[in-house]
Amino acid sequence: MTRLFQAEPFALNFDPATTALVVIDMQRDFVEPGGFGEALGNDVSLVRSAIEPCGKLLDTAREAGIMVIHTREGHRADLTDCPPAKLTRGGKTFIGEKGPKGRILIRGEAGHDIIPELYPIAGEPIIDKPGKGAFYQTDLHLILQNNNIKTLIVCGVTTEVCVGTTVREANDRGYECIVPEDCVGSYFPEFHQSTLDMLKAQGAIFGWVSNSENIIEGLK
Repeated sequence: MTRLFQAEPFALNFDPATTALVVIDMQRDFVEPGGFGEALGNDVSLVRSAIEPCGKLLDTAREAGIMVIHTREGHRADLTDCPPAKLTRGGKTFIGEKGPKGRILIRGEAGHDIIPELYPIAGEPIIDKPGKGAFYQTDLHLILQNNNIKTLIVCGVTTEVCVGTTVREANDRGYECIVPEDCVGSYFPEFHQSTLDMLKAQGAIFGWVSNSENIIEGLK
């Protein structure tokens, strides 16, 4: 049954049966003090504004029965899957270093896990990814294909890095993506806005931009 999301640059038709909510990297290392984001010198309060609207949208998606997928960025304990270009940032090593939440961005450590406010429930796949995009070196595309998913609602952090990269990857694979602007966040407000502008430019070149209220209304 086709429904409508109000969005920019124009409304998006979707079928709930072929739609999935993808929550990108809402991990303690990125959105809580003492994690990777703060280690890089960022103010994590700038991304925490996305938590509450994400929670409301997540609740609605579960009630509507649409597929929900979570992603986590992180690496093996031996760092063999972390290239030198990523390991060293600004001449310093952060990934794998000891932090207040365990080794930074290492799978299985407390900081690598998803924040309690948005924690997955039974039956919601968790994609562990070594890179920025959720399709790179993961089985996300296979999972979406197996469930006949065609439309992605993409939330999470950060807007210009993992969210934006995932939307571009998805677009190349034929998925229609919609990003609720209040459900994504960045440490840099200007990057947040410019990324959203780029995604919806030229008639939705990469996807659509909306807000949680419109998405919730469409799902209900």
